[in-house]
Amino acid sequence: MADRADVTPTASSQPPGREEQGGGEDGGSSEGDANSGLTDAQRQVLERCVHALTHATNDSQMLAALLLISRLCPASDLDKPTLKRIFEAVGLSLPVRLLLTAVRGGENSGLPPRELLSLGIALLAALSTEPDMACNPELLRTIPLLLSLLANGFMFNQQKQEVQEEHQMDESPECNPAGGAHSAQEAESSKQKGDDGSEASSRSAAEEDSLSCSFDAALAADCYLILTAVCTLPRGPEQLLSRGAVAAVCQAVQLNRPFSRDRGLVVLGFLLSGKNKDKAWRNHTTELLSLVIRLSKDFCQSTNETRLDMCAQLAQFLPPAGVATENERLKEAVRQLWEVLRPMVQAKLTQTQIGPILVLCACLLDLYGWDIVGPPKFCCLLVNRACVEVRLGLEAPPGNDLSPELQDTLTGCYRIMEAAIEQACSPGVPQGVAPPQSALSLQQSRQILRVLEEAFSALIYYLQQVDQSRYGDPFVFATFRSLGSWLAEETSCLKKEVTGLLPFLISYTQSHLHRGSSEQGLADWMAKMSADVDEVVWTGREALRYLLPALCHLSAEKGPRKVLLDLDTPTLLVDFLTQSWVSLKRKSSAASARDPSMETACSALLNFIVTEPERVRKDSCFRSLESLLSEALPLLVNKPRLLVLTANCCTLGLMLGRLTEAGAVEVGQRRFLSAALRFLCSALDSSSSPGPLKVSLSWEDSWDDAAELWRLSLQALGGCVRAQPSITTLIREEGWLKNMLTMLCQCSALPDQLTQDALEEALCVMAERCPVCKQEIGDMMRRCSDGALSNMKKLEKSVGLQ
Repeated sequence: MADRADVTPTASSQPPGREEQGGGEDGGSSEGDANSGLTDAQRQVLERCVHALTHATNDSQMLAALLLISRLCPASDLDKPTLKRIFEAVGLSLPVRLLLTAVRGGENSGLPPRELLSLGIALLAALSTEPDMACNPELLRTIPLLLSLLANGFMFNQQKQEVQEEHQMDESPECNPAGGAHSAQEAESSKQKGDDGSEASSRSAAEEDSLSCSFDAALAADCYLILTAVCTLPRGPEQLLSRGAVAAVCQAVQLNRPFSRDRGLVVLGFLLSGKNKDKAWRNHTTELLSLVIRLSKDFCQSTNETRLDMCAQLAQFLPPAGVATENERLKEAVRQLWEVLRPMVQAKLTQTQIGPILVLCACLLDLYGWDIVGPPKFCCLLVNRACVEVRLGLEAPPGNDLSPELQDTLTGCYRIMEAAIEQACSPGVPQGVAPPQSALSLQQSRQILRVLEEAFSALIYYLQQVDQSRYGDPFVFATFRSLGSWLAEETSCLKKEVTGLLPFLISYTQSHLHRGSSEQGLADWMAKMSADVDEVVWTGREALRYLLPALCHLSAEKGPRKVLLDLDTPTLLVDFLTQSWVSLKRKSSAASARDPSMETACSALLNFIVTEPERVRKDSCFRSLESLLSEALPLLVNKPRLLVLTANCCTLGLMLGRLTEAGAVEVGQRRFLSAALRFLCSALDSSSSPGPLKVSLSWEDSWDDAAELWRLSLQALGGCVRAQPSITTLIREEGWLKNMLTMLCQCSALPDQLTQDALEEALCVMAERCPVCKQEIGDMMRRCSDGALSNMKKLEKSVGLQ
């Protein structure tokens, strides 16, 4: 570094803004008039200093100008244009060179490494307050070094440093004023306390330790200020994650480095928020697991007042659901947390105090459910407290805005309520299996359902007051989602209120479906709040996805179905299926997983098709649905992972086909029917002949979910033949009739009576409507005297063999 020995600033020298920024607070300048805190004389001197800084030809001149500026006025008295001129003049090259010199231990630097560190990091901290500087690649390249210093401490090259300092004090004490003062103080103390100097040495060592701790704390504060500045950048968290910030800060916390508990955990909490949480946990499971266990232990050992303050922090660092939950140490830590939380939930607390506790309880429920929460009595109490908070928060008079803190509390309460619904509505434990500690009795389940009903009545009241201007509010979505989870299980309660809320529910889902992925606020909220790490991308379909189970129930009831038809709900469902299909087509076969929401949308549409045939014949959205199915089914039949969705589409298309007027079979309909026949034929396997017919291997795992749809499809196929007898030609050309008759003749029986009844009914219709089919069926039955075909008495009658 040029002319470094000409100027020797001490560690107390600070760049502009260091006075405030070194503490990590108020790092910005005032917004008032330019340099309003300075006198005219100070302004003139300041301009000269800035001029000298901008025209400096070497590092020594630049450091001298900075020293004069920092002593002339604090950063709070400088306006932004002046600060920007100073920052642009200094640039990042100088502090980076200071850091590199400190690390490499250059012999001719003129300063000890620790002071070079202090000056370089302080300059970086000041410069990082400017966003353009904070995102500069040169500053980002210093992040690994800063993280290493935070994790390992600031005593690198200590022995080399001590030798260097001794050499400097011996030969040129004026180059190290701090060292010279120290030597003078030792000499004076030796004179006063005796020749042995024992008391003076002890005091000097204590002072050195204190100064060293203060020095390290100042450096750590500036390092965290830089990390915080980078964190606030649009891609800042990713920049820190890729440079090892998680592991470094975790190590700093574990070793109790300066400011690691307050500022370090703040930075780490920022890195673990939103979509980065899953990535950070998967890449740094060991470090984060140790951190969570450490924080949990501290929480359990702290006082009650301290615990209230720690709840929000601890909730932030818990892993996402499904990550590290099999770790026994984590599970034991969570079990101990519940031990401590139980008396806190039972205590008399204000709304402000109980909020963070309930949010933490919700996070723990996301991890391990109810199994380790505690006895059933406490589970009931926890649900009751959550429901009470919801009623208090949502039943306030209209116009009262909910504070962000209250919204966070209520969102946590919603998650407790949703978990309670699953617990209260879950089937009983099989006989012979020991029930979990938290298993509810029938009376307790009924009690929870009554309390939940009152709370969800408050949610309905709140949503009735929401207008379209608030559709993008994440809290409204959280409330909507929670109500959807209730309606998925329970639509008999509050039926009148729910039916009255349907116009809002449909309007809300339509709005989000049409806006798509453009709602950044909801996208960020989904990433932050989702317990399911795979469910973090907002597409616009999420709102309807949470309402679909309720629509499936409500569309089966006459009163609500009429309201849904008036609201054009079938069109909404067809739009949802269309968007979902477009998204599904983009995925590879390996990435295609079962999508229950598409299956549920098919079920809701099936309810309309079965119960409202006249509306279906007139409504153009069902023509769009037919086109979609004719495109989708031929592709779905080759995706075994999506077999249940394929069965839904097959059933839906055939049920629509039975409402078609007689006429020529169109191209799209022919393509659909051809795929449907191949799909229906693939369900049964005759390889075990002459034994009973079996469910094919590809259907076996999904048979419980798909069997009823397969039977319904056969009935619908018969309906299609009645409506359009001409399709029997296609049935024969595709070989479906011949294959089925051959299998029935070779095998002794079908898998069950329901399957036999459905297949027999479809064959009977074909025999009745198509003479050629009747002839083929009759010929096969005459040749087959002892197969499953011979047991179909109704079919024998249809072909005239009785």
